[in-house]
Amino acid sequence: MTLLSIGKFRGLQQISSKRGTFTCLALDHRQNLRKANPAFVDDAELSRFKLDVTKAVAHRATAVLLDPEVSAAQAISARAIPSSVGLVVAVESTGYTGDATARHAQIIPGWNVEKAKRMGASAIKLLVYYHPDSPTAKEIEDFTANIAEECRKHDLVLMLEPLSYALDENKKLSSEEKRYVVVETAKRLTPLGADILKAEFPLDVTESDQGLWKEACAEISAVSPIPWILLSAAVEYETFVQQITVACNAGA
Repeated sequence: MTLLSIGKFRGLQQISSKRGTFTCLALDHRQNLRKANPAFVDDAELSRFKLDVTKAVAHRATAVLLDPEVSAAQAISARAIPSSVGLVVAVESTGYTGDATARHAQIIPGWNVEKAKRMGASAIKLLVYYHPDSPTAKEIEDFTANIAEECRKHDLVLMLEPLSYALDENKKLSSEEKRYVVVETAKRLTPLGADILKAEFPLDVTESDQGLWKEACAEISAVSPIPWILLSAAVEYETFVQQITVACNAGA
């Protein structure tokens, strides 16, 4: 059993339901939203869009995930986040640096865990691109551990979101490879101090055998000492509902 500080325990209460489940409205996207809509190159337009969506949908969620660059403080001051809904603040810079097969990570310039705490965050979200066999794997592990220590110091929940990638930039991970990477990532990164794992579905979306779905999700549960939730990854709604059902029955 993992012992939690009272601050982290309170943070988990604030971002979850009374049943202990998480439904997070994730709106911390930056560059991909700008690519999708040229109007969002303008920070004011991107901020307006995020506030409009937050006002419309946040009351359906247990937590809202926002970036501190154009949306978190703005949503608070505009009272777009209901008082019963927790705030999760992303601290990583959008995208990655380095080679596509050896990715690096960094914190948003001018931001840190303490600053998010002062803003009123219930939790921190940290996204890292990780492959256990990448040359930068140890660097990402150290980076994650450092942020986890900052969250421990400031008594904030850490929601860790590792994203997989292929070591051949001309190919995507096969379903079998993705299963290995997602499960091994959970095994290596979750003991470093995170409180929640935001995991990818551990198979390719084209894999239809739900028996394999259950086995792969159960492997995540077996290797992760912390609770895990499922990343939607922009799959179709009906697909996500099926994935969520299988994942939760396997321990998510």
